[in-house]
Amino acid sequence: MSRYWDVYNGWRANPEAFWAEAAKAVDWFKPAERIFDENIGPYGRWFVGAECNTAYNCIDRHVAAGRGAQPAIIYDSPVTGTKRTLTYAQLLDEVEVFAAALAGLGVSKGDRVVIYMPMVPEVAIAMLATARLGAIHSVVFGGFAANELAVRLDDAKPKVIVSASCGIEPKHVVKYKPLLDAAIEMATHKPSHCIVLQRPMEQATLQAGRDLDWADLVAKTRAEGRRAMCVPVDATDPLYILYTSGSTGQPKGVVRDTGGHMVALAWTMKNVYGIAPGEVFWSASDVGWVVGHSYIIYGPLLNGSTTLIYEGKPVGTPDAGAFWRVVSEHNVAALFTAPTALRAIKKEDPQGALIANYSLSKLRTLFLAGERADPDTVRWAEWALGVPVIDHWWQTETGWAIAANPIGLGALLVKPGSPTVPMPGYDVHVLDEDGHEVADGQLGNIVVKLPLPPGCFPTLWNAEERFGPSYTDHFPGYYKTADAGYRDADGYLFIMGRTDDIINVAGHRLSTGAMEEVLSSHRDVAECAVIGAADALKGELPIGFIVLKAGVTRDAKDIESEVVALVRERIGPVAAFKTVRIVTRLPKTRSGKILRGTIKKIADGTDFKIPATIDDPAILDEIGAILSKRPIAS
Repeated sequence: MSRYWDVYNGWRANPEAFWAEAAKAVDWFKPAERIFDENIGPYGRWFVGAECNTAYNCIDRHVAAGRGAQPAIIYDSPVTGTKRTLTYAQLLDEVEVFAAALAGLGVSKGDRVVIYMPMVPEVAIAMLATARLGAIHSVVFGGFAANELAVRLDDAKPKVIVSASCGIEPKHVVKYKPLLDAAIEMATHKPSHCIVLQRPMEQATLQAGRDLDWADLVAKTRAEGRRAMCVPVDATDPLYILYTSGSTGQPKGVVRDTGGHMVALAWTMKNVYGIAPGEVFWSASDVGWVVGHSYIIYGPLLNGSTTLIYEGKPVGTPDAGAFWRVVSEHNVAALFTAPTALRAIKKEDPQGALIANYSLSKLRTLFLAGERADPDTVRWAEWALGVPVIDHWWQTETGWAIAANPIGLGALLVKPGSPTVPMPGYDVHVLDEDGHEVADGQLGNIVVKLPLPPGCFPTLWNAEERFGPSYTDHFPGYYKTADAGYRDADGYLFIMGRTDDIINVAGHRLSTGAMEEVLSSHRDVAECAVIGAADALKGELPIGFIVLKAGVTRDAKDIESEVVALVRERIGPVAAFKTVRIVTRLPKTRSGKILRGTIKKIADGTDFKIPATIDDPAILDEIGAILSKRPIAS
């Protein structure tokens, strides 16, 4: 029997007592004066007055407890043929020295460090070293283009950037240094130094006076005998900034505070994922995303578990058995990945034949998140792997699961298509546009009653004025998730899709507004719209519709190719932007608002009603005819 309902109801009865008990899993330099103070920030702050350090809780305390010889990080890179294991003691040594190197460059408590790196152990070392100093890191996914990085540099204003010479893809090397140099050139803010990890596949050219070689810097710091101790910070101080797409195209810097983040993640490792210290937990994500922050780096290490840093793909490195090889070789107890990865594997190996090549005897659970896990994919994975497949739902802003099936409390019945039930800390409601609760089974806006629990974002970096308009003003007293869905009679949630124009491409939340800005910058484009069309593999794919300026006579295919290339250059390949259709006009309301939602329904082939406010309904038939003539392809 699951203990979920008793635990959840216990939280509801006394939230502060619940989180005070959960906080005992964390080592504090100074205990909290107040567990929760509702008078600070947009909705309140957790563990006010407490002092702590995340790096200490992730590394030092495990070594002090005599577990220094246990593997902390396993690095597995099929694209380079490299494997490496760092014990907790070795990780502590690396982090102490690199933190001292950062301190030697002037990084101190409250300073920002931007990290722009591939999936290598050094990315964890850089993150933990920054936290050790009480500084604030902002990790930027290596797939973003130079102008996207420049925007983040100007917002975070880092003292130092930590990067690498390149990232490795299955068929090519991605040179990071030219992108980094271009971003610094574009940005108004200039960092004092860039530390570059030189990889054998690509040696970057370093700029004298600014750029430093990682290996040389570390060697010099070691030779001088310098190591950094943990700097106590307030529990309410920021640990990191992670940028997420805003509906206007201007990224929002989600702030993660230090104390609540540790308490929440430590609770989830035991209760949501059912992972014990010493067990191997693998989150097959990238550190550039929130999943990578929470469950590649911080969650497993806070728990004293072993985490995997995997530099590879679900297919093509070398085949669709790549994940199962890693699970088998490293005795993974739980795998956490995106439904996109499973769909890619299923496409290449529909009968699961490659699974038979490996022993998955240690694998207990497969967790899914990043986008909606469609029932067909869940059932296929259950059949192929023979383990429970657990969907759960959360966001960059929350940092951990809003809804899940808490394995550590005893599994609840799996309902394919549902992430199951709200976790303690989340009082979830489904409302109509007027803020009224809707009946079970009825689609509505999914919201969370304030305050949000520990681990969720308390504010936006240097933009607290954007917090209300973005998240709480629409439904006063609630956090607007911007997801639509419903609750069934058993209390299970079903998340059906976004309610705004943030689209989800293979687990990556991307702004269609930012893409439209790129499209409209093309010399031949008069106006445009970007929608996320449903895609069986990636969840959604961005599709652009452009109206050309009068008098343009160039070949349509040339223009479409140029627009696709422009998005790839300015946003990056992560956008998966491949499809553009030229139309004579776009459907609009009488007030001039483009009806993107209706275009999406036409592209998806779903039923729709002609909006009452449409200016000319005939435009919808024109869009449909264009898509029928040239259907959307993945």
